[in-house]
Amino acid sequence: MTDHTTPASGWRKSSYSGTEANSCLEVLDHHPTGVPVRDSKNPHGPAVVFSTAGWSSFVRALKASA
Repeated sequence: MTDHTTPASGWRKSSYSGTEANSCLEVLDHHPTGVPVRDSKNPHGPAVVFSTAGWSSFVRALKASA
């Protein structure tokens, strides 16, 4: 789902982003409809909004594969 109404402030680099400058995901905490994620190289582009449960499942899968 793309959310074109996501506010521009409050974004932070995801702790799961790589250390390379060109591979950063940003997430927006405390969004009312889920967890928006965007490419830091395109901050004015669209964001994908995951459900809270979907994002939690994704993070658990990342931790399990690490």
